[in-house]
Amino acid sequence: MTRDAGEPGRIRTGLRRDRGQLSIEFTGMVPIILVTLVLLWQAVLVGYTFTLASGAADEGVRKAVAAGAWDMQSRCQEAVHERLPGAWEGSADIRCEPGSDVFKATVRLETPVLFPGFASLPIPVTATAGAAAEGK
Repeated sequence: MTRDAGEPGRIRTGLRRDRGQLSIEFTGMVPIILVTLVLLWQAVLVGYTFTLASGAADEGVRKAVAAGAWDMQSRCQEAVHERLPGAWEGSADIRCEPGSDVFKATVRLETPVLFPGFASLPIPVTATAGAAAEGK
């Protein structure tokens, strides 16, 4: 007569065969999780860079229009530089252009890779703002 180990015996046998499975699955998932987190962080940096560029362009236009006709461009440049953090300021390309009816400011920033000051993505972020030039 053979003795059947029953359900608990089969479960114990199955658990012994699966030993180490959690370690293998964890080791396989860690790189995928890390890459996903890095990509999400990079997307946040691109969005933050766009927010900085558009805010700086708006501030530059606002200060330029309020300054009057004689020093619009210098006030625009100063306001943009004041608004940008130091890590983004070095790569900033700022254009303040008085037009016939509209004063425009364009700010082009390089998006950092992983953290500011390390490297830049080859795709720049550009923001433009404009306001009616009432002083003319």
